[in-house]
Amino acid sequence: MTESTEPRPTSRACPACGARALAVFHSQRGIPTNSCLLMDTPDEATSYPRGDLDLAFCSGCGFLTNVAFDATLSEYSSRYEETQGYSAKFVEFATDLARRWVDEHDLAGRRVIEIGCGKGEFLEYMVHAGVAEATGIDPGLHPERIPAEVADRITCQTAFYDETYGPLEADAVVCRHTLEHIPDVARFMRVVREGIGDRTDTVVLFELPDIQRILDEVAFWDVYYEHCTYFSAGSLARLFRAAGFEVLDVERVYGDQYLVIEARPSTTPAAGEPLRIEDDMEALTKGTRTYAEGFVRILDDWRGRLRQLQAGGGSAVIWGSGSKGVSFLTNLGIEGAVECAVDINPYKHGKFMAGTGHGIIAPEALAELRPDLVIAMNPIYLGEIQADLDRIGVTAELVAV
Repeated sequence: MTESTEPRPTSRACPACGARALAVFHSQRGIPTNSCLLMDTPDEATSYPRGDLDLAFCSGCGFLTNVAFDATLSEYSSRYEETQGYSAKFVEFATDLARRWVDEHDLAGRRVIEIGCGKGEFLEYMVHAGVAEATGIDPGLHPERIPAEVADRITCQTAFYDETYGPLEADAVVCRHTLEHIPDVARFMRVVREGIGDRTDTVVLFELPDIQRILDEVAFWDVYYEHCTYFSAGSLARLFRAAGFEVLDVERVYGDQYLVIEARPSTTPAAGEPLRIEDDMEALTKGTRTYAEGFVRILDDWRGRLRQLQAGGGSAVIWGSGSKGVSFLTNLGIEGAVECAVDINPYKHGKFMAGTGHGIIAPEALAELRPDLVIAMNPIYLGEIQADLDRIGVTAELVAV
């Protein structure tokens, strides 16, 4: 199912800069093509389509992409359950970000459009921060989940965003955790730029994962099929400039897991001087080697730990049934080593994870299950998870990937 390779050149052009400078440094075979879909039965989950991963690095701009990605294998629909809005930690971060963007860019009383808005929580936070009107565009949007107190100020469009949408008539265009799902990123950014047109006062605010951390930590659970593209601070800024934007700021947030970029449309090619954070080609090149060389070792460490627990009659669960959990369990490939996945999202309870078919349970179910080990799929939630374990009365060892 998995294999690590020496870098091998590919004839494909980079989807970000167009250079023929892509080389595959890591490959996997047969990984689930969706990891946030709600599966009703174990059979449906284990028989879900699989695809391949050939992760390539562009030595021209620093962009990473899965050159084996097949967009026809990915499904984004009403059963796509990606929200992190049930975590108090995440909600605090997102509400603070919404408030900051509204304050810093003078968006109070103005209009915002969010491309790829998920379940619409961030639009809700922006409205509470002072935005007058908000429009959300997403095929997985559930309008009925928008709270009544803000529903009259939020327009829901259950659709994909593309060039058929028309003008982006707003004071801010927001796009969070969507660009990494887009295979042709340069074309997508050009469509956004063309949609804004001559409204050069429109601020453009994007958020997405930072690939540098993933490479340096060999965080294989953060690499999965839906994420067909991966950005660093530098490659993201370079893409924005090439698409006709002036980059105002780029920073790492949320424990350095995410990148936030703030930009404005520009009529001047490659406007603005590069920021210090963009100087990352050397670090990225080193990071691809670290990832390729460390993948099998890190995976074997986890396999060894769980086999030892299993052999001693112990049991383990993972906390977090989303994309990280699917990738972790799929790569692990040890039957029975992990009993199930715990998730605080009530819409996931009683469902099953794509690829391995692990069941998804509520935290309260751990009172009966009594695992010996709980593996958090994101270390940033350790405090929140430990508080839940204490509340339930579970004394399992808690570790993070």
